[in-house]
Formats: sequence, structure tokens, C-alpha cells
Amino acid sequence: MTQPPPGTTAPASLPRRPLDGLRSVHPAWWVAAVAFLALVGAAGFRAAPGALMVPLHHEFGWSTSVMSLAISVNLVLYGLTAPFAAALMDRFGIRRVTASALGLVALGAGASVGMTQSWQLVLFWGVLIGLGTGSMALVFAATIANRWFVKRRGLVMGVLTAGSAAGQLVLLPPVAALAEGVGWRPASLLVAGAALLAVPAVWLVLRDHPEDRGVAPYGADAGYVPPPRTAGGAVRRTFDGLAFAARRRSFWALAAAFAICGATTNGLVGIHFIPSAHDHGMPATTAAGLLAAVGVFDIAGTIASGWLTDKFDPRKLLVAYYAFRGVGLLVLPWLLADSVHPSMVVFIVVYGLDWVATVPPTAALCREHFGEHGTIVFGWVFAAHQLGAAAAALGAGVIRDVFGSYTYAWWGGAAMCLVAAVLSIAVKRVPYAAGTRSSSTIAS
Repeated sequence: MTQPPPGTTAPASLPRRPLDGLRSVHPAWWVAAVAFLALVGAAGFRAAPGALMVPLHHEFGWSTSVMSLAISVNLVLYGLTAPFAAALMDRFGIRRVTASALGLVALGAGASVGMTQSWQLVLFWGVLIGLGTGSMALVFAATIANRWFVKRRGLVMGVLTAGSAAGQLVLLPPVAALAEGVGWRPASLLVAGAALLAVPAVWLVLRDHPEDRGVAPYGADAGYVPPPRTAGGAVRRTFDGLAFAARRRSFWALAAAFAICGATTNGLVGIHFIPSAHDHGMPATTAAGLLAAVGVFDIAGTIASGWLTDKFDPRKLLVAYYAFRGVGLLVLPWLLADSVHPSMVVFIVVYGLDWVATVPPTAALCREHFGEHGTIVFGWVFAAHQLGAAAAALGAGVIRDVFGSYTYAWWGGAAMCLVAAVLSIAVKRVPYAAGTRSSSTIAS
């Protein structure tokens, strides 16, 4: 055995350094952690509109319908950009697309502090932030889960989906407090800063494929062979994915159900809960705190849903989620008051656990039915989600202006949840394991 030089210590006798344990963690988990941080940063705007609508109305006199239009444009672009984002990530890389998306969110939120006309609200909130958030969205989460993980995909999808809820949880209370106590402009700058803070971590850690780090995906078998990479033709492949899916009834059922999901979360409660509570005499900061509490339970519910999706029939999970959501919306008009009471707390808990619990089972069904097209198809299904959210955001604003109340909007959402439950159970199961079958052999 070779002796170390005089005055030195053999390497074997060196104490274990703290970073050694960190290096033993599979790189997929670091990528997932930074993806979570990026989703938190992009979620800042998701928390902002409900808290900013009242102060904007007071300063500029803009109606609920006008402000809802800007949010609807945001939601439409958020959804329609998503399927192209999946292909753009294939073409230009996850890191570049994600960093650029966060930059657009920051630009839209920061530039809005100088607006004086309603068309500027549509430009900054609607177009810029819509394109930025849409370039990430849940397609970003699905891309990370599908590329970097073989095992724990459902769990990882649930955790990443919860990133949006965490952003709402972290940012909504200070946004609401700033908007009410200081002004809506500092609140907008807070949203811009949150998006920019995530950019350095994204640039340093995110990579497109596990092979770029010299590893196989987490949980891959010893004989794992990396799938062929696609290059070029991002727009063409996006529309090819849509054409492939549109010939199958399962796509239309999933898209319609997910449109209702968007309508009853982002479109109705996410945008109009605070103004509706304000109509009943509840302070905006109190209502914002309740909506942030939805985010607390959303994190737990979405992670649990990811775990359940790995073990149970995703269709049955979706039926349960939509049923609980529908009951909550049905009784909401009787729960709103000028103060918080136990029944409202129950609503917040149930709705929070259910908020985006639909995402992991919906993504799993897309993967089962559409194979290698699954991520892009999920992008189109998510586009339907945002179109539903946009329609509900605008429709609820119009209902409020016409009837002076949101009651018919809540009841309409409850009825739609029943339809979504029926559509979900109508989707046929496909016995499919990722990587074991070609998409061309998958049944409709």
C-alpha cells in the first residue's frame, strides 16, 4: 500500500464534507427543485388580478368587465402558448424558454406601473404576461416530469403543479397588503421582482435532458436507452400533435373537462372571489388571506393527487375532484359574508385540496393515450383549460355588472363540474406504460 508523503494525511482519513451528501442526490431532484422555484416566480401574476381590481377601479374608474377582458386575454394567450411552448422547449431548450418567459412576466408587471389607459392594461396584463406565463405553464412541469423521471412521475407532477399554488400562497398576502395600504404599483413591482429572482437559478441548474448531466432519468432501468431527440419544426410538430389527438374521442373529453377545470378555478374563484367577498362587506385583505389559504391546501392536495395518480385509476380521481368542487360552488353564495365563519373555512379547505388536483391524473391520461405525443397533447388540453378560464373570467364579470351579484356565476360553475365528472369517467383506460409502446399503437 502506498504511503502518503510526509506531513500529509491519507484521503481515506479525511472527514466527509457536507457537500458530499448533496452530490449523491440524483440531478433530477435538483432540476425539479429549480423548476418548482421558477413556477413559484411565474405564479406571482396569478395572485395579483383579484387583489388589484378594486384599487384599479377606484383610481381609473374601469368597470369589472373591462378589467376581466384584460385577464381573459391573458388566460387565452396563457393557454394557446402552452402547446407551442412544449415544442419550443424541444427546439431551443428548457433553460432558454423558461428564462425568457420569466423575463416577459417581469416586463409586463413592471411596465404596468406607468399605464393610464385600459388598452395598456390589456397589453401588459393580457399580452406580455399571457405569453410569458404560457411559455411555462403546466406543460413545463410535464416536460420536466416526463424527461427526468421514470419513477415518481405522478408525484413530481403534483409537486411542480403545487408550485403555482405556492406562488399564490407566498405572494398574494403581500400583494393585497401593498395594494390596499401603499398602492397597486408597488404590488405590481413585487410581482416583477418575484419573476426575476428565479432567472439565475434557472440558468445555472436547468438542463434539457438527463444525458446532459451524464445520468439516466431517475428510476430508469439499467438497460435504459435515451429516446431520439427531436430537432426543428417546433410549430409543425405542435400542430401534428393536435392532428394526432383530434382524431380520438378521448382528447375531446379530456379537453372539455379540463376547460371546465380552468373555468371553475382560475376563471371564477381565482379572479372573482376577492371582488365577490368585497361585495359582501369583507375587507380585501381578509379575502386575499382566504384565497392564499386555498394555496396552502392546494399544495397538500396536489402532491397527494400525484401520489394517488401513481396508484389508482385517474378517471375515478377526476370524478371525485369535480364532484367536490361542484358542491363547493353550489353553496358558496350562502357562505360569503362580511367576516370569516366556520362554513367558509370548510369551503376554503375543500376547494384548496381540490384546486389543481386534477392536473396529475389529466397529465397521466394524456401520457397513456398519446404516448410520445403526450406532452404536446397535454399542452393542447391545457390550452382548453385556459380558454375555459378566460370565458369564465369575462362571463363572471359581465354577470356581476348586469345582475349586481356573482350568484349565477357560482351556480353555473357548479353545473359545469357535473358535466366534467361525466366526461372524465367516459374516457377509456389504456393499459400503457411509458416507453413500452409506440404512440401509433395506442387506441382511441
